[in-house]
Amino acid sequence: MNKYTFLIVLISVLWSCSNAPDSKQPENSKTQAEAKTDVQPKAKDQAKTILFFGNSLTAAYGLEKEQGYPALIEQKLKEKDLNYKVINAGLSGETTAGGLTRVDWILKQPVDVFVLELGGNDGLRGIDPAKSEQNLRNILKKVKATYPNCQLVLAGMEAPPNMGKKFTSEFRNIFKTVAQTENAVLIPFLLDGVAGDPKLNLADGIHPTAEGYKIVAENVWKVLLPILK
Repeated sequence: MNKYTFLIVLISVLWSCSNAPDSKQPENSKTQAEAKTDVQPKAKDQAKTILFFGNSLTAAYGLEKEQGYPALIEQKLKEKDLNYKVINAGLSGETTAGGLTRVDWILKQPVDVFVLELGGNDGLRGIDPAKSEQNLRNILKKVKATYPNCQLVLAGMEAPPNMGKKFTSEFRNIFKTVAQTENAVLIPFLLDGVAGDPKLNLADGIHPTAEGYKIVAENVWKVLLPILK
């Protein structure tokens, strides 16, 4: 074999070896650089979620959402440097029955604290308190079934006095009963210090003004703060 033939053979062998699969590394294995891109750093202190699920009182009817109590709670969280984000899932006109239908869609996102504010429209419409109680109970059960570690908070409401003493008494008691049986923290009366005061309510006499919502936010905050982790 002359030297030219030898060089051609040698080059062919080297080329074949450079393209052959490495026995120590599968063809489909990733390079070290590629592997590093697959490793996502764990989020440090990822914000937890507080979801306010209610009717027009939560939606801040007649005002900007920034004036409603969920937004005021969010401000308080920032002032305390508490790592929570707030979701306002208030829907004007919502009843407990409507909430029970809607909650499945809302629970598609992770929730750490669920604040349930429903029942006011039931009281205004004279809906049987037993039905309202069952709806509230079932909403909280759905939340707990989806997120077992979620902290539950229930906002208590009052029915208007023109509904009669028997109705208003039964209506008031459903919130305490549901909170106890479903292991929820109770806000005794969401509108405490606001309801019935013309200076703190809009012309309809039902929905708080911006000043009224500051009081509502305090009612919520004093119950909510102790359970935040």
